[in-house]
This record gives sequence, C-alpha cells and structure tokens, in this order.
Amino acid sequence: MIMNGVRKPMSTLESDKNKAYTLSSADDPIMATISKRKRRAEESLDSVYYDKQPLAHYAPAPFTEELPPCLEPYRRITREEALSGRATRPIRVYADGIYDLFHAGHARALMQAKNLFPNTYLIVGVCSDDLTHKMKGFTVLSEAERYEALRHCRYVDEIVRDAPWTCTPEFLDEHRVDFVAHDDIPYGAAGTDDVYKDIKAKGMFMATQRTEGISTSDIITRIVRDYDTYVRRNLARGYSAKDLNVSYINEKKFAIQNRVDKVKDKMKKVESKTKQVVRNIEGKSHELIQKWEEKSREFIGNFLEFFGADGTWNTFWRDGTSIIRQALSPPASPSRSPPDSPSSSRSTEGFEGAEGGDPGAGGSGIDFSDSDSDED
Repeated sequence: MIMNGVRKPMSTLESDKNKAYTLSSADDPIMATISKRKRRAEESLDSVYYDKQPLAHYAPAPFTEELPPCLEPYRRITREEALSGRATRPIRVYADGIYDLFHAGHARALMQAKNLFPNTYLIVGVCSDDLTHKMKGFTVLSEAERYEALRHCRYVDEIVRDAPWTCTPEFLDEHRVDFVAHDDIPYGAAGTDDVYKDIKAKGMFMATQRTEGISTSDIITRIVRDYDTYVRRNLARGYSAKDLNVSYINEKKFAIQNRVDKVKDKMKKVESKTKQVVRNIEGKSHELIQKWEEKSREFIGNFLEFFGADGTWNTFWRDGTSIIRQALSPPASPSRSPPDSPSSSRSTEGFEGAEGGDPGAGGSGIDFSDSDSDED
C-alpha cells in the first residue's frame, strides 16, 4: 500500500495483522518465549508497529553500502529499554558468522536474534573468503553465494559484507549496533579465548541457542561419508569425470556399479512381481482347496447315504432280494387236494348244507357217533 507517497510493505494488510504467531511447537522454550513477546507486542502496539516491522520481506535484504547514511545522532539503547518496548526506534541487533551451506540451524539462530525484542532491526555480518580461509578453513560456497543466501532469509534486514572476525568498538559505532547476538559457547581466536568477551562485559551480548543435529560440518561429513554415492549420482546425471575430479579407473568402476545397481533394481522388481503372483496363486489355491474339501464332504455324505448300513442301496437290495426269493420259491400246496370236478364239489356243498353242522368242528359236518344206539 502507498502512504504519503511511500510504498509500504504488503505485509501490513489487515489479514496479516490479525494472524496469530505460530513459530514452532509449544514444547520449544525458545519458540514459546518468542510467541509470548509477539503476543505482548500485539497487545501493546498499534498498527504503526506493523508498518515499521513487516512480518516478511518481499525483496532481498540490502547491503549496507546501498543504504543512505543516517544523520541522526546515535545513542545506544539499554537492555531495560529494549525489553520494555518503550524504545523510540527499532533496536539494532548484529549477528555475524560464515553461513556456509546456509541451513535451518542458521535460520533458527537469526530468527531468535530477530525476536529478541519487540521491534528488532537485524544486521547480519558475513566474513569474506580470504578471512574465513585464513581463520577457519576452506568453504564450500564462495562469499558472493553466501551473501546471496543471507539476503533471501526473511529475518534479515541488512547485510554487512566482509565483516570483521572480532567486533571492535569502532565497528559497532559505525553500524550503530545496540546488541550482538550469538550462541553463548566461547568462540576462540588468535590472542583470545572468546571473541565476544569484551561485548559480554559491556552488557551488549544476547545469547541464542544452537540447533542440535545440524551444522555445516555435519553436512560436509555426510557428503564425504557417502562420496561414492554422490559421485555416481552426478555421473548418472551427465557430469563428466573431469568435472568431478574422478580418475578414469574410478569412472569405469562407478559406471559398472551403476549398471549392477540397475540390474539389481530390475531383479527386485521381478522378485516383487513374482511374490505377488505367488501370493495370488496361494490365495486361489486356498480357495480351490476349500471348495474341494466342501465337495469331498458332500460326496462322502452322499456315498454313505446311498451305500451305508441303512442306506438306499442296502434297503433296495434287501427288498429286491426278498422279491426275487419269493419269485423263485413259491409257497407249498395245501394238504387237501382240490376237487376233481364241479359235480363233486356241488355234492359236497349240498351235503354240508344238509347236515347243518359246524364246518370248524372236525373239519366236516359228518357225525361219527355209534349208529347202533338207534337200532336199540
């Protein structure tokens, strides 16, 4: 937005003003302190604070020589004034370092320095290649690359190129520094056991905390440890052996290793597909076995039902055998011969009827009593 002909950072929008500060998890004491100070600033300061202190930059941080000179008299702000939030100008905090292979540990240190006070102007000093190589050792990135990395960090307001190894009083006055931020571990150099010793004595030192588990030395150690892997990676991406300073023999060795790895990858893919096929076959075989067992039980049940002791076949066999036996062996003839002629049959029926006797007594109606009793 534009106010009085001056373009202000877009971070002063109302939507940004109302956003809560969520810098990290509540378990981190540093982040908790920063969040608390930010909330206090929101409660105590009006929108002018946000116009002076944008939440994020939308252009690279300028170099010191690119800024116009400040003509106002310089008076260092005390710690009490800075912490109270009653300072009439931004508190100028200086943080210096090498910042080689700029990483999250560097960014977190600068974030802590930026949030030391409610209204902080962060100046970052970066040592040159010549000074760094002399005092510490060779760097991976050149000084120009390290300057550019710092310029694009959201917490940085100004970059000092070719920063000194030790902050002298003249340097601090030149850059109008109120406080110096660095981790509290003594940093030795030639002639002293801690380059920040005098600054600590003046009460201008503000300690930050290092991020464990990450540093430039750790990153370089990882690369050196896995040297072969990264060389093979870059060779596969089109870099020449000359670019990587690799001998002819090592180049061929890495090429063979890359081909071997490709074959291994193909074998792994084939193995994976084979395992999948085997799993599918196993699943289908289990299903087939289950169906076979069900059909087997059904077959056995039907077999027993048909051929068992009380089965259909035995019942049919017994009934059929009885019928065949009766057919082959008819019942015996009766003891009384059948009548020879119809006339005799009729005479017998007339005789039985005439006597009126009971056929069941003696089997006939004939009276076999003594006939002499009548004669007498």
